[in-house]
Amino acid sequence: MTVHDQTRPVRLAEHFASSEKFNELFSGGMDLVEETAAFLDGEGRLASKTLSKTAHALYGAESMRLTTRLMQLASWLLLQRAVSEGEMTVDQVVAEKKNVKLNQLPSRRTSAGWEELPEGFLSLVDRSISLQRRIQRLDQDIYPAGDSVSEENKENPVASQRALLETAFDPRFRN
Repeated sequence: MTVHDQTRPVRLAEHFASSEKFNELFSGGMDLVEETAAFLDGEGRLASKTLSKTAHALYGAESMRLTTRLMQLASWLLLQRAVSEGEMTVDQVVAEKKNVKLNQLPSRRTSAGWEELPEGFLSLVDRSISLQRRIQRLDQDIYPAGDSVSEENKENPVASQRALLETAFDPRFRN
């Protein structure tokens, strides 16, 4: 039986980053990045040459969205792994993850030309959006709003009240 330090709150980020579920998510996410790169450099490049002008433009735009989305998701995953491997603290990750954009607009399947896009490409788009939604949910659960400041960096309420009292009763601040 282990004794828990009850003076320190449980940090979900630390727990999750070292879990088997995270390892599966990380591996799957990185595999999707590699699979997408291989597709876009190979089969996708060839297929895009046979598309109509409208579908070709759509393919280009959606390829950029797809790669940008995956790079943001990979960045998030790498930050979590850094916690797991002790390379970064949770507070460092919270500061860094502000640069990671998880709320990009998903692709719109209603645009003209979607029906022409290669099936493999559409599968990659769908899978990336699914991964994005999963990571968004995890991010909200792991880093709830207001939990982004470490215990060490939170203002001490006693110290702030003391400062107010000192200001109120300090003769230098009287009129």
